[in-house]
Amino acid sequence: MFKIKYFFFFLLSSGTIVSMAQTKNVNEGNEATNMFNDATARDKNALAEAENGWWKQAASTREQRIKKWKEATFGMFVHWGVYSQYGNIWKGKQGGGYAEHLMRVMKIPRQEYLDSARRFNPVRFDAEEWVLLAKNAGMKYFIITAKHHDGFAMYPSAFSSEYSLANTLFKRDPLAELAAACRRHGLLFGFYYSHAFDWEHPDAPGNDWDYDNPGGDKLLGGVNWFDKHPDWLMKTKRYVDEKAIPQIEELIQRYHPDLLWFDTPHKLPLSENLRILKAIRMKDPSIVVNGRLARTEEKNYGDYLNTADRPEEYYPVSNGAYWEAIPTTNESYGYSSTDKSHKSTAHFIKLLAKATAMGGNILMNIGPKGDGSIDGADVAILKGLGRWMKGNSESVIAVAPSGLPRQPWGVITQRGNILYLHVFDRLEQGDLIVGGLKGRVKSVSSLSGKTIEEYSVKDDGLHIPIDRIDLDEDDSVVAVELESKSINTTDNDVICLDHNISKNRLLSFYAKQIGPQMKFGDGKKDRYYVAGWTGLNQGLTWDTYVLTGGRFKVSLRYVKDVANTGGELSLTLGGKRIDFAINPDSPIGSRGSQLELGNVNLSKGNQKIELKANRIEGAEMVKFLEVILAPE
Repeated sequence: MFKIKYFFFFLLSSGTIVSMAQTKNVNEGNEATNMFNDATARDKNALAEAENGWWKQAASTREQRIKKWKEATFGMFVHWGVYSQYGNIWKGKQGGGYAEHLMRVMKIPRQEYLDSARRFNPVRFDAEEWVLLAKNAGMKYFIITAKHHDGFAMYPSAFSSEYSLANTLFKRDPLAELAAACRRHGLLFGFYYSHAFDWEHPDAPGNDWDYDNPGGDKLLGGVNWFDKHPDWLMKTKRYVDEKAIPQIEELIQRYHPDLLWFDTPHKLPLSENLRILKAIRMKDPSIVVNGRLARTEEKNYGDYLNTADRPEEYYPVSNGAYWEAIPTTNESYGYSSTDKSHKSTAHFIKLLAKATAMGGNILMNIGPKGDGSIDGADVAILKGLGRWMKGNSESVIAVAPSGLPRQPWGVITQRGNILYLHVFDRLEQGDLIVGGLKGRVKSVSSLSGKTIEEYSVKDDGLHIPIDRIDLDEDDSVVAVELESKSINTTDNDVICLDHNISKNRLLSFYAKQIGPQMKFGDGKKDRYYVAGWTGLNQGLTWDTYVLTGGRFKVSLRYVKDVANTGGELSLTLGGKRIDFAINPDSPIGSRGSQLELGNVNLSKGNQKIELKANRIEGAEMVKFLEVILAPE
């Protein structure tokens, strides 16, 4: 088991472990490798006050407070601001990265951005339509950007009123309308608020093109500018006192949110982040606060944890930890007219099932247009989710992990004595085997109510004839009712393999690590790897159980994003050692590469698979994603 400090680092990191040689990412202003503060002497008084007083009191009521969020499970995240009217294009030039970062990426002067914001007039905005799209997609909570990094308040704020919706052509309060619609339809409601970045305020971190401020792309004063230049802190405290805290308190008093969502805490010192959290707890102790407001590497002062942006895989979490993934429909959170990379409905169904099978929530983002309408591609995804959720929501909402081993065909969720089998990879013939299930089975059925009589419980688990399972191309769900909710299982750290499955994936995330701990990537596409493999005493092992034996094709995927790295390795499985090499001179890139390693016979039963390095070239070995075993 990893030390808890590593868990907080990995899960809350809003970036990945990257080489300094890589090209600068246009989203670096938002996505930092270490999205937390290292506590210093300056913070000791704030920490002592928190842990002996107001935070200690808030922690005592955390379980009561967070219950509503945890049961809600699936939420809609909405990034919407004056930047939405540009669709990531400014004066005919395309921006880069996240569309909501347009002001920073294009270095738009504050006054020019404000002048353009005055034209903001979302005449097609309809709070009822937005909330019903979320509700009909099976979502139970709703969070919208009240103020993003551009500093513009999306409501008529009494603080910084010039830089708020009151100073636009739109004379309604969309946040009030959304709050009312959510309460009419039974959704929890909350706000994203950028407390640490504010590109319009002269005293806030982030804007280094209008002002000589720290926290921007120039990194004036360094990453931890507040440690090297404590004399600069007075300016930042003025921003916190004059805008951040007053606006947060204003949002609480005016709209009574259930949830508050924060970001980029590393742009402020921990003492300021704690001061903001204290103001929230004093104003309304029942509000659920995410983990990107105040935290150190060892400790999170919010209510739950967040993955990095746009995850596609999740690494293991501590039992009982509360966490939330934040995918978005394409690659931008704000509306981008140029980004057509929308994922399929099936992608989000599987993300939701995988998250809930590991005890997490999903907050899925859309970026409405500047006129208030929602992009057709987003609508299609939401409606597709709605169609699937009509018959399957009970398998993903307010469920828990099952405690069974990882299965090659999908994931398992549980409510009480009912297991929900989410079958992503359907066999062509034979039995679907639920590896490790030893409990007494009372019944097996599809969620439509169709009973499956022809099942059997054997030494290796529950067997269900595949031709008795209703086909759903996105996710076929089977309900297994047990005699008792407790499961008598084999070791749940085991990963089951099956020769009848088209692709058995052994992710590095789920390997046991040998030697000094390696770090996880952030789980994005081709970034679900381990990094920091620097010694021959390190390695990865997977404890597996082969349900159906046979001859497998073996391949390995990795990312090489640092030049002159590689070496010689061996993969041992099925009594066979496969030696191979990765050429240090091979090209670098952020996408995964695949090596075909030959074939191996794996017999039914326990099989240990081990990946070790025999020679490491350069500072570290490449970053390994997964081993793939496919039937020959």
